[in-house]
Amino acid sequence: MARISEVMTRGVEVIRPEETLQRAAQLMDELNIGALPVCRDDQLVGMITDRDITVRATAAGMEPTQHHVSEIMTEQTRWCTEDQSTDEVMRQMGDVQIRRLPVLDERGQIVGIVSLGDLATRQAQHTDEVLRDVSWPSEPDRPDSNSGARH
Repeated sequence: MARISEVMTRGVEVIRPEETLQRAAQLMDELNIGALPVCRDDQLVGMITDRDITVRATAAGMEPTQHHVSEIMTEQTRWCTEDQSTDEVMRQMGDVQIRRLPVLDERGQIVGIVSLGDLATRQAQHTDEVLRDVSWPSEPDRPDSNSGARH
């Protein structure tokens, strides 16, 4: 059975919570990525995505040079360990509908990241099920003032 350490991406870039949203967006652009783990003193404290910057910050009118990653990052981030099986991690990703997970070592320090793409290209078994689960439409995370109507 394959382990996450065999398919994960190592050498992952991270960002500190006190960095600006602009710096997070610049780093994502430079690296051509859509998510960054947020770390304080080598410990994972959250994740920030390009979607967070757009939906949580820009839509709220937050100035990217004046606001910090800590203000919009997702806290209590899901993660996995490098010794977990790929099957176990794929189930977790499907259950909570997430496309990437930071990978931690036994000391709780980040050593990589694993994405659905990593699993699909390096571990073909069962990824179709996980993709279906992750992509299934989810409910909005806030009340809809239009009684569920979308235009």
